[in-house]
Amino acid sequence: MTPILILAAGRSSRMRGADKLLEMVDGLPLLRRQVNAALSTGEPVFVALPSLTHPRAKAIADLGVTLIEVPTADQGMSESLKTGVRALPASAWFMVLLADLVGLTSDDLKQMLDYNPGSDTIILRGADQTGAQGHPILFETSLRAAFETLSGDSGGAEIIRAHKARMELVTLPSDHATLDLDTPEDWAAFRAIPRT
Repeated sequence: MTPILILAAGRSSRMRGADKLLEMVDGLPLLRRQVNAALSTGEPVFVALPSLTHPRAKAIADLGVTLIEVPTADQGMSESLKTGVRALPASAWFMVLLADLVGLTSDDLKQMLDYNPGSDTIILRGADQTGAQGHPILFETSLRAAFETLSGDSGGAEIIRAHKARMELVTLPSDHATLDLDTPEDWAAFRAIPRT
């Protein structure tokens, strides 16, 4: 078992009032699409949210995932990571996935989960075709305690820096690992270009 933690508690502040996780992609709100992709792997899925009454929670309430409330989410992504990782069941590895990477597919998640890491590897990170590092990221269970030390909005960057020598990159198709749409202009450009 490899639990999947989807981080969906951010403020979407650059969207000027809209919520990027509720933007429609493939006929579904983005968050629902991402949750469906994670569920298709057969692994248990956990979603960190700002509250259990948030519209995002309502968008996925019927999908059989574990919803995790992060009341301190406005203090930065580290709060979502700490609270989320704390709620995961015991496992050899766990996956962390940003909810807003619109290019990721269920096949990408399965590729990451099926990857056979080296014996010294404790972090597996998705990368795009140019080698740029992105998501998802798999962490070996020995790193759980490190998440308790996080603060601010840098996410797990300091954990990755500290263990860079024991990280492997997994190349995913095209820009799947890195395509992040943060503004209305980003979304307009994304919708203007046919994607395969």
